[in-house]
Amino acid sequence: MDKWFIDVIKNQYIDFNGRASRQQYWMFFLWSVLFGLGSVLADIILNTFWINILLSLLVFLPSFAISVRRLHDHGKSGWWYLILLIPFLGVIYFIYLFVTRGQTGTNQYGRDPLVPINPNPEVSSAVT
Repeated sequence: MDKWFIDVIKNQYIDFNGRASRQQYWMFFLWSVLFGLGSVLADIILNTFWINILLSLLVFLPSFAISVRRLHDHGKSGWWYLILLIPFLGVIYFIYLFVTRGQTGTNQYGRDPLVPINPNPEVSSAVT
């Protein structure tokens, strides 16, 4: 199983603070879709309906939280999620935000997730 899915489920289950990179969001999305397809297949094979429902309930809050963090990466609050209520144009703008790079550098929601954390800044300044 991929670290992107496990990290979000295990460590950021309902964490609406900070920012999420494109890669983190889309890898979580990919694994969610794959597990969703697997749960539908399991429901069909076992002639049940509860496996997919259980997975959907498990993934709902982390999906919402990582979407809000993805919006934060663009400097937008979580309330921008409501843009999906605008038919067609809202969905297109939402997808545009999620496939484009977020703001570079630190914004009001935290540090840039693409910039590595340097635990020893003296070492990097001595090299340059």
